[in-house]
Amino acid sequence: MLAPTKLALSGARFRVTYQIAGARDEVMRKAEEICIEQTVEFPADLVPDDDIRAHVFGRIESVEQRAEQLFHVQISYAIETAGLEITQLLNVVFGNTSMKPDIQVADLALPDSLLAAYAGPRFGVAGLRELLGVTGRPLLCTAIKPMGLSAAALAQMTGDFARGGIDLIKDDHGLADQVFAPYAERVKRCAEAVQEANQRTGRRSVYAPNVTAPGRALWERAYLAKQAGAGAFLVAPGIVGYDRMQALADDPQLGLPILFHPALLGSFVTYPYTGMAHGVVFGLLGRLAGADVTIFPNFGGRFSFSREDCLAIAEAARRPLGHLKPIFPAPAGGMSIGRVADMVALYGVDTVLLIGGDLHRHPDGVYAASQRFLETVLAACAQR
Repeated sequence: MLAPTKLALSGARFRVTYQIAGARDEVMRKAEEICIEQTVEFPADLVPDDDIRAHVFGRIESVEQRAEQLFHVQISYAIETAGLEITQLLNVVFGNTSMKPDIQVADLALPDSLLAAYAGPRFGVAGLRELLGVTGRPLLCTAIKPMGLSAAALAQMTGDFARGGIDLIKDDHGLADQVFAPYAERVKRCAEAVQEANQRTGRRSVYAPNVTAPGRALWERAYLAKQAGAGAFLVAPGIVGYDRMQALADDPQLGLPILFHPALLGSFVTYPYTGMAHGVVFGLLGRLAGADVTIFPNFGGRFSFSREDCLAIAEAARRPLGHLKPIFPAPAGGMSIGRVADMVALYGVDTVLLIGGDLHRHPDGVYAASQRFLETVLAACAQR
C-alpha cells in the first residue's frame, strides 16, 4: 500500500453527468469504476485513507433513473485533475471510459474557477454581428463546392455569393491543398473576390478557408489566409483536435472568427448509449475551444440527427457558461431555401443558416439564389 499523501487542493470540483444503461446495481458498479478509471487508474484498495482517496478520486454526487434500465449519474472531479488544459479535461471526462459500452457523457458542469482557464470564443454572437454589420436576422452562410473546380472557378463563385448577400462564404470541408485548386491560390483568389464584392455592395461578407491540416501546416495556412485577406477560418476539431482549434482562436496575431466543422465527430453522437451527447460535442466543447459558429447536421436533411439533438446543440451553444460568450448554432446538411422559415421559427435570429447545394439549383445561378436566400430570411424574420 502507498504511504498517505497530503495535498493542497482548492476544493473546487467539476461535474460530469454520465448516462449509463443497465440495472441499478450494475449502473452503480460502473459508476464506481468510472470514479477510479478516470482519475487514478490504480487499485483502489491500495490507496490509503488519505487526500488522494478523499479528493482525487471521482465522487458520485447523484443518481437519477431516467427510464427503464437507464440512469443519469453525476460524478464530480477536483478541477486540479484536469490540469487547466482542454486535452486533460477531455481525458478526465471520458478517456478510458470511452472504450466501455453503454456509457455516454450527457453533460458537463464547469465552475468559474475552471472556466477561467479558457478564453473561449473571441467574437461570439455579438462580436460576429458587429464584425459583419448584421443585426436583427440570422446570418447567411454557404460553402464553395464541388471539389474538382479550379481556384479561379471557386473564386468566381465566392464573389457571386458575396454580391448576392451571403455573410459567410466558407470552403467546403473537402477543399484542402489539392492539385485542382491549390490552397494558396484558392485563398488569394477567393479573398480578393469577397473584397471586391464588398466594395461594390457596401456589405462586410467574409471568406473562411478550410485551415484543417497536419502539423505546422495548420498555422502556415491560417497565417497565409490572414495575410491574403480572409475573414474567418473553418476548422474541423474532430480531425486536428479541440486543442489546436483553441490555439488558433487564442492567437492574438490571427484574431479571426472560427467556424467549427463536425467532420469525423459523428461516431461520438450517433449511437444513443455511448459517446457524448450532441450538446457536449458541438456546443459546450466547441465554445471551450474557441469556436464562434458551430456547424452541425440539421434534422430532416441527409443525416440522422433528431429535432431534439439539434435543439440541444443550439441550447448548449447559447446558454450561460461563465464568462464564455454564446456562439451561433449553424444547422446545415442538405438544407434548402424552402426550409428557411421553419428554421428561423425554431432556432431564432441568433443562428447561422447554412445552405450549400440547393443554391446551385437556381436557374439564374448562385448570385440570384443568394439574393433569394436573403429575401426569404428577411421575410421570415418579418413574420416572427
